[in-house]
Amino acid sequence: MSGIYVTKRDGSKEEFVPEKIVVSIIKTGAPVSVARKIAKIVEGKLLEQNVTEISSKDLMKMVLDLLKKENEEWYRNWIVFDRAVKRRKSEE
Repeated sequence: MSGIYVTKRDGSKEEFVPEKIVVSIIKTGAPVSVARKIAKIVEGKLLEQNVTEISSKDLMKMVLDLLKKENEEWYRNWIVFDRAVKRRKSEE
């Protein structure tokens, strides 16, 4: 248990689960190894900064920044998926 909680868009809170980042990144077309690497980096940054709570929006921004550095196409795939399936604009 990381002791880090994510405040979701609806105001509810849930424990931070790095595997959720992995699953989301895999949906962009990225390989599992890259998805795990990004999830580890994000988790490491949160632990390093002693973060106990983060909004899902801020968490997504961290993930997207790292994903964009890895591969522009995977980044765009995330944006398109969020817009089409989840009806939200993740890049804002």
